[in-house]
Amino acid sequence: MKMTRTISMAALLAVVLGLCVTQSAPQAAQANAAKKPRFFELRVYTTNEGKLKALNNRFRNHTNKIFKKHGMELVGYWTPTGKTRKDNTLVYILAYPSRKAREKAWKGFRSDPEWKKAYKESIADGRIVKKVVSQFLTPTDYSPIK
Repeated sequence: MKMTRTISMAALLAVVLGLCVTQSAPQAAQANAAKKPRFFELRVYTTNEGKLKALNNRFRNHTNKIFKKHGMELVGYWTPTGKTRKDNTLVYILAYPSRKAREKAWKGFRSDPEWKKAYKESIADGRIVKKVVSQFLTPTDYSPIK
């Protein structure tokens, strides 16, 4: 079962990162040649039944602003289209200058009074998130997104 989950995550990542590319491959390669590669984090949240809307509202109205405040780059957010995950899953990618910057950003985020307040208010009717899977990624030398 773990192998299936890994393959699914890899396939999902390939699709997600493919959607992130807005330039043609040659233009992206030239633009990225001068850029230092970023450190990416793919996160998959599984919600408790009926809580995906609440999670999306929390991200839309609070979390994204606080992520930015702590130096996290918002790459993109998606919901799967498959029957079994479309109503309870949020997938997103964040980018950071480095793993060390990621650790610092999350430490700041978790201790942020604005986040603590938004989190507490959002779970007043019950916990939203059942499970979080996080995977760290670094771009290959041929990746159009770095």
